[in-house]
Amino acid sequence: MKRAFFAIAAATTLIGCEIVATGVTTPTGLAYVLEPSGDPDAPFSITLYWDPVADSDLKTYNVYGRLNGSTVFDLRASTTSPSFHDDGGYDAEYYVTAVNDAGDESNESGHVLIDEVLRLVAPTSLGSITLDGAIHLYWSDNPFTTSPDGFKNYRVYSSSYTLGDVDCGTDWGLEGTTVAPEFLVGALDNGVSRCFAVTAESIEGWESYYSPTIWDTPRFDARNILMFAQQVDLATSGFRFETTLGDLGVVTDGNRADIDFVVDRDGAGTFWFVPVRTGTQVALYSATPVDDLTAIDIAPTTGFATSAISMEPGFGYVFEMDGGDGFLRYGAIRPTHVGADYIIFDWAYQTDPGNPQLDISGGMSVYEGGGVVVSGKH
Repeated sequence: MKRAFFAIAAATTLIGCEIVATGVTTPTGLAYVLEPSGDPDAPFSITLYWDPVADSDLKTYNVYGRLNGSTVFDLRASTTSPSFHDDGGYDAEYYVTAVNDAGDESNESGHVLIDEVLRLVAPTSLGSITLDGAIHLYWSDNPFTTSPDGFKNYRVYSSSYTLGDVDCGTDWGLEGTTVAPEFLVGALDNGVSRCFAVTAESIEGWESYYSPTIWDTPRFDARNILMFAQQVDLATSGFRFETTLGDLGVVTDGNRADIDFVVDRDGAGTFWFVPVRTGTQVALYSATPVDDLTAIDIAPTTGFATSAISMEPGFGYVFEMDGGDGFLRYGAIRPTHVGADYIIFDWAYQTDPGNPQLDISGGMSVYEGGGVVVSGKH
């Protein structure tokens, strides 16, 4: 491969100590963009681009690069297009020249430095809301607010995760990109956990390091379910989160022994959740109302009892149930209306054995470079 100073000498005439160009127009506007890979330290490739030269006898452009400031420029490629795609890595510095039909070469264009100082900061926080077959992610917008002129978009990644593991899986893949500090990951299997992380991409393609990572597990839910008190309609006063046949959210006869709870109304008109089958307990989620079903996050570790619990609209209730396989199951109820004869409620249920996650997950450790393996603990 020829060194750059040989190519330049062929295109110029030396007069004293001054180098005079041979009349070929010098390219201008040289810039670059990286293609992120998910590993901030190893982009897939770099693409250089510049303003086209309008000379009618233009033949090619020569692209020169060097690995660092102490090495000599090498000819990387010749191309007829005003761009160059350098796959599998990149040099630290580039410039471009134009060559005409006679073989004359222009002066060097302006140089571009592939400088990591343009990398954006990583999002400082990442949270999630568990949904039915989906996960809603949201994170701090500090990469944009810190460098609004250099910000391009966010990149959302996910990997496998097994409940109880300290580390996320190593099979990270891109879920999508967004300019907003939120993203809906859809088409997920309920009961299957995933790890998530977010990076920020600059307009040059530099990718930040990972945000804090989290794991989350989609779960089944339903809205606006109607049930009557057993004193009004026994046939619609019982509920089972998951039957032995795998049916979910079943409203059934309140006289059955295999239901999770029955809705009862006392003489004062107060409604109660009454646990029924062996191994089923219930706890009040919080002492104050919750805004939505999605506000019921991790099942509590204490407070469960087999005794009846009175219900109020807007409050959250969590059921702990024996899964019959040595693992517990968790479900959540949020009544939206408690009337004289019936209730209307929303429910959520986690099918993953032993997983107490009904909504928002906790954080894991921050990616710090040197590969895409991340680790942490829920």
